[in-house]
Amino acid sequence: MALELRPNCECCDKDLAPDSREAMICTFECTYCVDCATSVLAGICPNCNGELVRRPVRPAAALVNNPASTVRVLKAEGCQPKLAQPKLALSA
Repeated sequence: MALELRPNCECCDKDLAPDSREAMICTFECTYCVDCATSVLAGICPNCNGELVRRPVRPAAALVNNPASTVRVLKAEGCQPKLAQPKLALSA
């Protein structure tokens, strides 16, 4: 099963083409631009609390049979900045 390659940032609605190296996703494919992912969300998905990583680029030839999604997902309220989480001490 191929990734959806959603067309926009869920926070700011920035366009993210299938070949964009500026797209970040979590394991559920929530999609954000690199600016929102790093500056606003601190690398953590606000939906699942999972890590945000760079979305792979699908080669243009592969888009013919596996096109990117055209469904835009946008948080109506935008994304709230993540507050720094206190680090838990690991017991030995």
